Amino acid sequence: MLSSSLMDLIREKYADKTGELLIPPPVFDEMEGEFVALDLDKRTLSTRFPVQTKYFNPYRAMQGGIIAAAVDNTLGPLSMLIAPPSVTRRLEMKYSRQVGSESEYISVVGRLVEQKERNLIFSAEVRDSKGNLMARARSTHWIVETPSDPDTHNE
Repeated sequence: MLSSSLMDLIREKYADKTGELLIPPPVFDEMEGEFVALDLDKRTLSTRFPVQTKYFNPYRAMQGGIIAAAVDNTLGPLSMLIAPPSVTRRLEMKYSRQVGSESEYISVVGRLVEQKERNLIFSAEVRDSKGNLMARARSTHWIVETPSDPDTHNE
């Protein structure tokens, strides 16, 4: 199962910090996330999250913040696998359509676009279970540790 294999890779990479980190994060488990595909060469990670009525807004559509959380729960693990420790500094969402009960799940494909010094730039696409594009995201992560500077920075 990819989910447990991927979590094992993260635990291995961050072995010296296992007491400090929650792997997998409780929010990923709460959202019933599933890792679908990882391509380290292409620097992509695909996930899937079920569409649940408990995440609906008054219009019977998945709340935008929950969709953003699904994106963050994709890009975070991807960054942990392919880059030094980092944190999300900015996450921009652009919604195209509502995700309603007609969709079983949403899938998120996250990709590292580039690294500029201590900034990691990611993009993501969110699709419904029929493959329709529902949202796009762009995220900037800040590398908090570098090999030459092991102290954590919060600039």
